[in-house]
Amino acid sequence: MRNPNNASARMNQYERGEHTPDFDTLKRIANVLDVPVAYFYCENELTASILQAAEVLNEEQKLALLVSIREMVITEKEK
Repeated sequence: MRNPNNASARMNQYERGEHTPDFDTLKRIANVLDVPVAYFYCENELTASILQAAEVLNEEQKLALLVSIREMVITEKEK
């Protein structure tokens, strides 16, 4: 049985940047928090929120979103 105090101390070390969880640990944390693993690698809150919102879409919706984003990028580049 895992000691909850050890887990709390470990999470605190991750939060303070003293230790970095390995990928498998990040996958377990992401699963508990119901976010994609990539969420932890986002550089800002807005990008993380966009990623989190996109994660619940089905594949067809994700493809449509990708097309839409690419169209916005092309339009922005043409300005």
